[in-house]
Amino acid sequence: MRIVHSESPMADSVPPDAVGRRVVCDGERGTVRYVGTVPPTAGLWLGVEWDNPERGKHDGHHEGTRYFTCRHPTSGSFVRTKKVSFGVDFLVAMRQRYETKPDQLTAEELKISSKMVERVGFEALSEKQKLEKCREASLARCEVCSPGPGDEIQQTCPNILTLNLSESLLSSWEDAARVTRQLAQLRELNLGHNRLRLPADPASLMPAFSNLKVLALNSCALSWPELLECALMWPELEELYLFGNSITELQKPVNVLQSLTVLDLSSNPLADGSEVIKIGELPRLENLNLSDTGLSSIQFEDVGPGFKTSMFPALKTLVLKDNKIAEWWVVSELDKLASLRQLSVGRNPLLSGETSRETARQILIARIAQLQVLDGMKIVPEERKGAELDYCKMFGVKWLESGGNRDPALDLPSAEFTAQHPRYQALIQKYGAPEEGELKKQKPFALKNQLLTVTFVCPDEAHRKPVEKKLPDSMTVQKVKGLLFRLLKVPGSELKLTYTSSKMEGREIEIDNDLKTLQFYSVEDGDVVLVRWS
Repeated sequence: MRIVHSESPMADSVPPDAVGRRVVCDGERGTVRYVGTVPPTAGLWLGVEWDNPERGKHDGHHEGTRYFTCRHPTSGSFVRTKKVSFGVDFLVAMRQRYETKPDQLTAEELKISSKMVERVGFEALSEKQKLEKCREASLARCEVCSPGPGDEIQQTCPNILTLNLSESLLSSWEDAARVTRQLAQLRELNLGHNRLRLPADPASLMPAFSNLKVLALNSCALSWPELLECALMWPELEELYLFGNSITELQKPVNVLQSLTVLDLSSNPLADGSEVIKIGELPRLENLNLSDTGLSSIQFEDVGPGFKTSMFPALKTLVLKDNKIAEWWVVSELDKLASLRQLSVGRNPLLSGETSRETARQILIARIAQLQVLDGMKIVPEERKGAELDYCKMFGVKWLESGGNRDPALDLPSAEFTAQHPRYQALIQKYGAPEEGELKKQKPFALKNQLLTVTFVCPDEAHRKPVEKKLPDSMTVQKVKGLLFRLLKVPGSELKLTYTSSKMEGREIEIDNDLKTLQFYSVEDGDVVLVRWS
């Protein structure tokens, strides 16, 4: 589209390259798309596309005339030149921030990534300290628009290692490169909440970012193809943060991003797990954040159940919080990741479908053999053993119904069961098949809170009379023990519970998990609970 420029004398107050420049007005940032008159009014106007679409009124079409175009139908508006700021040079911002206001930095301003790695605790410089000693600089929201004249940055503050230029007024990658090429030691850069024009020749800008290891581009309205186009500039990049962009689909990175160890794609509308597979060949990727991306599934079709995928060979930490995962087979797919050790899956529909958070945690642990940390909590060996044993009991009936058998020669579970529970066979080989009494079906959900008449007996204390109580079958073992402590008055003792049923004469079933319910252990009306302590 051809932009119309005004010939008014007031045009002198506007930079000659105003179209495409970034501006700020009343705290809102935008990009100038038009400079000129807007009849019937007099004087010069700037047509601005705001980063925040709620700030504008139209899309550049006004009173029957198309002045400019916008991505969003309500992100454009006209403003007078005197109301906007085109920003300041880098060193002007440095001196304003560090020589006159050294103690006003906040932790938020000193972050390279708002989501995964917080670079906080940087020391504010005193007035006596010189800029050449500065190693960590935050110019977030300081309206930096250009490097300034010559090589003054290199001469004044050459030792900056970490730089925050988020929410600045830089207009293009060339502008950013003119700053960073003067910072030979720069390792970490935050350009979040900017709108940078794509470079005409990304390869030519590579020297300006050749030593960069950490880059944050959160909320920059980037798509994945645009990101890959820019990636040529960052040959040594190890950590990349892309929270809250416009990434809906992924493509395989070819000859770029091969050094990445950390990638944050959170709060991008991916929605389809097949997109994730497209980055599965990144050889060094150890930490991947896919939270709040709309994912409902992820599948590694290169191998079958029980085998390890070649995808994501180095991936140790995976974040899948706040998604739409509702099927347990998706969790079993994660067991195919050879290096996975830490997983976060909070706030997925999958978890709310279980009777308790603890039950969901046990299933997750049992389904992923190599997992060491789940939702921030370390998995100790005792917890893993308990989870895997309970998993065997929980799905033992389905195993038998599908063709499973305690006799190894007759043990032929169906392909459907194996696909749904790929670790089950390995677990019964590890612990042995669950006993028949441990395979009783759980009662329907509708009966969950029915009352049971349970008799408590102390077999090692003959003088104590049996006690009969009516308890909800949803009561946890921990609460049952609390009740018994009050009834039996045995403070400081460790209670050990088993139960017997008329359906299993001469057999005691151990009740060994305080977080489980009576229903989980299939305690029924009329059963006897035996109480012992040491």
